Amino acid sequence: MSTESTESTELPPVAPEVLAEAVENLTPRLRKKLDAATEGCAAGATLAADGAVTLRFGEDALVTLRPGPAGTITTAEQATCSCLLAPRCLHRAAALGAAPLAEAPPEPVAAAGSHEPADPAGPGDSAGTTGATGATGSTGSAGSTEPAAAVEPAARVGPAEPAEPAPALTAAQLRAAGALWQVAAEALGAGVTAGGAVVQAELLRAAHTARLAGLPRAEAAALRVVRGLRAARERRAGQRLGDLTSAFRELLHTAGLLASGSADPALTGTARRAYAPGGSLQVHGLCREPVLSATGYGGVVTHVLGPDGSRYSVSDVRPGGLARARGAGSASVALGGATLDHAGLARGGLRIVGATVSAEGRLGAGRGVKATPLPGIAWTERPAAALFARPAAEAVAELSADPEAAETALLGCDVTVVGAAGEHLLVRETRPDAPLLRLLPAHPHPELAHTQNLRRIAAYPGVRLRVLGRPDLDRTATLRPLAVGPVPGAEYTLRLPEEWLGRADLGYDRLQGMHFPTGAADPVPLPAAEGPDPLADSPLWRVRRLLETGVAGGRRALAEAARGTSSLAAASYGPLRRAGLTAAADLAAALAAEADRRPRDVFGRLADPSPDGYAWAWLAAATHLAAAERSLIAASWAADPSAVMTAAR
Repeated sequence: MSTESTESTELPPVAPEVLAEAVENLTPRLRKKLDAATEGCAAGATLAADGAVTLRFGEDALVTLRPGPAGTITTAEQATCSCLLAPRCLHRAAALGAAPLAEAPPEPVAAAGSHEPADPAGPGDSAGTTGATGATGSTGSAGSTEPAAAVEPAARVGPAEPAEPAPALTAAQLRAAGALWQVAAEALGAGVTAGGAVVQAELLRAAHTARLAGLPRAEAAALRVVRGLRAARERRAGQRLGDLTSAFRELLHTAGLLASGSADPALTGTARRAYAPGGSLQVHGLCREPVLSATGYGGVVTHVLGPDGSRYSVSDVRPGGLARARGAGSASVALGGATLDHAGLARGGLRIVGATVSAEGRLGAGRGVKATPLPGIAWTERPAAALFARPAAEAVAELSADPEAAETALLGCDVTVVGAAGEHLLVRETRPDAPLLRLLPAHPHPELAHTQNLRRIAAYPGVRLRVLGRPDLDRTATLRPLAVGPVPGAEYTLRLPEEWLGRADLGYDRLQGMHFPTGAADPVPLPAAEGPDPLADSPLWRVRRLLETGVAGGRRALAEAARGTSSLAAASYGPLRRAGLTAAADLAAALAAEADRRPRDVFGRLADPSPDGYAWAWLAAATHLAAAERSLIAASWAADPSAVMTAAR
């Protein structure tokens, strides 16, 4: 009987430091062959009876990967090869390079005063995951299987107490940050076309050094870039060059500031999440949303509010993928013995004694935590009513000043449905002179209810809705709704069952015809076009394309494009200046000049320039572009269109 499976076998995830060491041990001659050896080698993987995965390279080389109990390769001894050069052989490095990078599992709940591992991707990261936002978050897009959001969104508790001055960075941290900056600058200069296994291994080695030095945010940023390079080189579905551009900007920004000696705790990050005693809390449910990771995790996050409006979250994310994400919405809440499921908590409440709370508002479930159910409150009652009390434009303007807060913030508003337009559901906020807003599914997976519910709503133009969602600050006037409910006092609005307590969770509840009003609403004219898109219409696209050209083809590609072989020539910066975007034009011109700079040695021969100057010029242009685009997006929520270009300047 055969001991191996003949079906296609997925390779087990590999710890980044194991792959980096395997590539580092190769000779220069073998490194040149690594990309070719890695390509396609996973297709021949077979699963042995003992759980090991084998890959054959010719007749004499058999690589065996023996994952540990967690299903990942975490030590060099778990990857062996039968050839004479092992373990410094090309076959072993190629097999490890073809495997996905391992991620730390989602953290367990903790007791008061304890610490937990932080999310593996770090704050605001969506690399390798498709979070409940579908955006990944800032670096991801709807439908992306890489990038975007964190494994789960976390709530913020409100105003933080003044923090003590951060201690200065240690010598080890400065060295690690400097090394990471250098490697990141070289990777940027290489671009996707030359960013193969060797460049990725250098990034992984520097990321591992940053982790050992206590710089988890820098490590997470480097891992996002590596995953983005892999996705771009493999041309995976859903991969966006803009996501990789954002990942490079984050990595260079973090490493550059750390290397200069900045000890801001937001830059260093936290490797473990501390749970502090929260005393007695009374919280009421807002909504729940499914969480689905591209690495196989699934679950639910339920958002709750305290009496003072502070937001908290109760999460349940475990291995299981889509089935887990769908089923977790009705799973029991593992918090202080509460006899509630997440569906009940989203429309109910809890009185918690001995609560433990993380800085992000996540509620822990230590041994001393006790919780008893409470009746729920409607969105029309305090404190939930405050979420819908002010115009959406004011809330977005406040969030745009703090991008990290925006990734987890919730926004409420009352809208009137206009109709479907392409992939969007167009609505208009029910206030004078409000602009059109675009609703997109919070998660685009077809097996989740988001997309189907939005299509159902689009069939009822004129219906009025109360919407609670997350603003997408990568798109113009776009909201990703998590839940909807009827507008108080409106006639043509939703008719939800009493047990739903006036809201429907779009990721779990499925709206039917009986939930909508009968008859016809007042005519709502569907605009001929969705209206102006200040982000797409702005000449800033020239800077964006210049930056993405550098990421895709490296320094040489950007220099060639800027010499005049395409519309990216220096003359194309004129529209930027005429629009008043002189800073963007100056930074783009400086980047093009730096990319084309070729110094000469003492003998007059052309020499390779240092990557530092190019990386700083690229980072300056990318940082300015991100700030300008955030201003345009925030202004697109306002009623006054003239504020849009003024904001970008």
